Amino acid sequence: MNIVVCIKQVPDAKDVRLDPETNTLSREGVKSVINPYDRHALEEGVRLKEEYGGTVTVISMGPPQAQAILTEAISCGADEAFLVSDRAFAGADTLATTYTLAQAVAKAGKPDLVLCGKQATDGDTAQVGPGLAVRLDMPFVTCVKKVRTIAKDVLTLERMMDDGYDVLEVDLPALLTVVKEINTPRFPSLRGMRRARDYQITSLTAEDIGADSSRLGLGGSPTQVVSVFPPEKKGDRTMIEGSVAEQVDKLAEILFDSAFGA
Repeated sequence: MNIVVCIKQVPDAKDVRLDPETNTLSREGVKSVINPYDRHALEEGVRLKEEYGGTVTVISMGPPQAQAILTEAISCGADEAFLVSDRAFAGADTLATTYTLAQAVAKAGKPDLVLCGKQATDGDTAQVGPGLAVRLDMPFVTCVKKVRTIAKDVLTLERMMDDGYDVLEVDLPALLTVVKEINTPRFPSLRGMRRARDYQITSLTAEDIGADSSRLGLGGSPTQVVSVFPPEKKGDRTMIEGSVAEQVDKLAEILFDSAFGA
C-alpha cells in the first residue's frame, strides 16, 4: 500500500507572537516544528505500513528549512520524503496550496491512502485536507479518530463527532484527516536517526511538478490576509471572594444583572 502523508512546518505554539509593527506572525527566533496534527498523521501512516505493508512517502510544501521536519519524519519511520519548495509558492492561500500539493502527490506516485492532520496550528482553516482530496478526485473523511481495518480496498474507521463517533466505510484510494485521539506519536528510533542522517531529501520546484504558474502563490490565491491583530485586552475584572456557595451566588447575580440589567 502506497501511503502519502502531508506535513507542514509551523511555529512552536508556545512561542507564537505577533509583530506589533506589522501585525503579522513573528517567526524570528521562534522554533519551528511539525504541525501537531500532522505528527499524528505521520504516526498513523507508519503504523498502517507496519500492519498492512507498503511504503510511507512524506511531502511538505515550504521553504528550504522545512527539510528539518522531513528528516525527522524519516527518523520516525517514513520511507521517502519530498520538499516542495519554490519562490513561486510564496503567499499561497489554501486553494493554491492544494493545487501545488496535488501536483506533488501525483509526481510522487499514485497513492492508495493520503493522510493529513485535521488542521494546521498557524492557519487553522482545516481546508487543505478536503481541498486536496477534491484535487485528487478521492473520497475523504475528516476528523478520523481510529482506523479499524483495511480489507479488500475498503477502509473501516471511526470519525469523531460532537456527541460521540460515527463508524464509516470508505473505498480506497481515499484521503483522511486525523485528530490527536487517533494515536500517540513515537519517538525517533536510533536506527531511524541513523537512516535520516544519511538520507537525501528530494526537492521539487514548480517546474519539477509541472505546475501552471498562474495557479501558484499569491497570484494564484483568490483570498489574502489583509490584517492580523490580537484580541483587545480589557483591564476591568471583578474578584469574587467567600465560600464556594457564596461565590456561585454572587456570580449568578452578576451574570443576571449583565443580561437583564440591574
